[in-house]
Amino acid sequence: MKWIFAVCFLITNMLFGQKIYWNEGRKLTWNDFKSNINRKGGDNVVAYTNCGWIYSYEKSSDPKAPVKIKVETVFNIDKSWKDVKRINDYVLLHEQKHFDVAEVFARKLRKEISEKIRTSSDFDKYFKGIYNRILKEYQDFQRAYDGETKNGMVEEKQSEYNRIIAEELENYKSYKTP
Repeated sequence: MKWIFAVCFLITNMLFGQKIYWNEGRKLTWNDFKSNINRKGGDNVVAYTNCGWIYSYEKSSDPKAPVKIKVETVFNIDKSWKDVKRINDYVLLHEQKHFDVAEVFARKLRKEISEKIRTSSDFDKYFKGIYNRILKEYQDFQRAYDGETKNGMVEEKQSEYNRIIAEELENYKSYKTP
């Protein structure tokens, strides 16, 4: 029996231990970046943060039954990369902000879900459209963030984005996960 528990524990850890769930009190460290592959390519890339959302839902075949939807922001340890020769605290802050942006848009998604999706029928009608629209906004924001800050190298723009991201987290604080 102990052996079965140990195997189950190891498998669970392998499957789920590769993610960090966004939490206000938990900031990324360079030890969290475990990939050996630079997924962004290019000589000017010092680090790559792979993050986004995962969602789950419980719904019924009864279209009027309530639906439960859970959206979580995750950082994928095994897909996030760093150039150990060029990393520093400033670059880590830039990467943390990518993770924070993912949380901002997860909150926006949670807000829309809470306003528009109450039943299984609502889920079937609206979820995919809401999800895809917010996902596009999220991806556009991430591209603009990297583009305008030149991957964090333009300090004035980085400071501006740090402020914007902090304000957005605050604006949507009622939609953070407990």
